[in-house]
Amino acid sequence: MVETVAGDRPVVRYRSPVLDSARWADFPFREGDIVISTPPKCGTTWTQMICALLIHGSAEFPQPLDSMSPWLDARYRDHGEVLATLAAQPHRRFVKSHTPLDGLPYDARVTYVCVGRDPRDVGVSMQHHMANMDPAAVVRARARAGGEKGAEEAARRVREAAEPGAAGFRRWVEDRTPVDEAPASLRFTLHHLRTFWEARDLDNVVLLHYDDLKSDLAGNMRRLTRRLGVAVDEERFPELVRAATFEAMRGRADQLVPEAGTGIWRDPREFFHRGSSGQWEEILTEPDLLRYAEVTAECVSSGMAAWLHPAHPLPAGAES
Repeated sequence: MVETVAGDRPVVRYRSPVLDSARWADFPFREGDIVISTPPKCGTTWTQMICALLIHGSAEFPQPLDSMSPWLDARYRDHGEVLATLAAQPHRRFVKSHTPLDGLPYDARVTYVCVGRDPRDVGVSMQHHMANMDPAAVVRARARAGGEKGAEEAARRVREAAEPGAAGFRRWVEDRTPVDEAPASLRFTLHHLRTFWEARDLDNVVLLHYDDLKSDLAGNMRRLTRRLGVAVDEERFPELVRAATFEAMRGRADQLVPEAGTGIWRDPREFFHRGSSGQWEEILTEPDLLRYAEVTAECVSSGMAAWLHPAHPLPAGAES
């Protein structure tokens, strides 16, 4: 639903039990701000970590990652406190979001960063992610942030999305909840990524791919350094790359997991479950994959589908 206008571009409002994009409306941007906007389970925390390393030039930070780069549109936190935290930051700010590009206020002084991932891996990773969440803690976190209304609905969605295996994946694929109400479905994931895909030629939009980060972390960190205009000490760069590896981040889970103060994670280390690609091959059948391909072809162009699935393309004839 279109509710506001930024310049000549309509801004869509996205609202669910865990997210409300209207929280961006009263956030004053600064020159050089970075918005990290990805669908869930596409490498959000990884990208936040990379930005933190590049901006600070060190693996030691002045604040926990979650405090330096809060999830602005989350309904788990007191909005005023989040705004105050960001206003007090003296360094270049990098803010987390799960709002698609068409739901974010546009500012030419800001760099918008998104990461895509094979959605089949997103769906499987989402199951582990939700299984690691404590629904009761989700309710308590919403209540502390003044969000008692809708807290039980958020907990219900956590329980449903934690359904394991092929059955849970099918639910994720077939979820037809409107994309402006569902931040955790195949259709939402594709929609979010499409808003960035269609804007990828803008000078202040950066679109990365999870598999590229996996195969060439150093090269993609250098690419992001150039796009952000950040100067990094060459002698320290290898240390920064090592700190951004999955193994290193899992070893610092208590310092790096999002919403660390809410107690919503059963095991913080399990937030970094595997971080690999191709997990879906272990559980999905041929009919599951064909149905996935059909829905994907309904939602995105063949060019975008090819970009999303570099290692395991969709079946011939499935692309639109």
